[in-house]
Amino acid sequence: FTEEKLGQAERTEYDADFENLLNAADQAQNWTERIVASTEAVLEPNPAHRDMMCEKLERGKRDRPTPLEELGTALLTSGNELGPGSEYGNSLVKVGQTEQRLAQLERDFIFAANAAMLRPMRQFLAGDMKTIQRERRTLENLRLDLDSAKARLKRAKQDPAKKAAEEECERLQAEFEKQLEVTRLLLEGLESSHSHHLRCLNEFVDAQMQYYAEGFNRMQELQRQLGR
Repeated sequence: FTEEKLGQAERTEYDADFENLLNAADQAQNWTERIVASTEAVLEPNPAHRDMMCEKLERGKRDRPTPLEELGTALLTSGNELGPGSEYGNSLVKVGQTEQRLAQLERDFIFAANAAMLRPMRQFLAGDMKTIQRERRTLENLRLDLDSAKARLKRAKQDPAKKAAEEECERLQAEFEKQLEVTRLLLEGLESSHSHHLRCLNEFVDAQMQYYAEGFNRMQELQRQLGR
């Protein structure tokens, strides 16, 4: 490996199609990691709470009150203390109730977004992509072994050593070609993940549309209750 980096060793090159598959896999991993990180940031803007949110989402619960819930509680408490008989106190109670309903809509959206997009994409990174990376490392190690054996074969002068080097090259060549096909099949299978991720994206959009539509309806109802 060091000799290759220094330009002092010959290297077995992959064909152009295989190189394109490798590049496509790297791009798919980078895109997916960016999408996951950005989605997590939307669902939990505070980086200090983001990891905790992800863990709780996987367990199906979220204990920490959200800012909307805290706002709703503050408005309700203030309205009840002021007295719902007054116009201001009554409005505080109504707005507080609506903010709490919006907070529940937000919770529902977060759980839906996690199920629709975050979880499948994390599973893709932890499953398919991890398998591909492992097979790629195996392939690269075999390629280095093969190139090293070819270099020893070139240096072999006497018949016994030359014959042993030839046998080793043949064995490693067969192992390399077998691993190359295994890796190629896995890389070609990544194309099917695009269709699955497209379904995930559509489900995320549906969840987001429902979240904003219901929130808009709640706010319209609140305006009517406030007589505006």
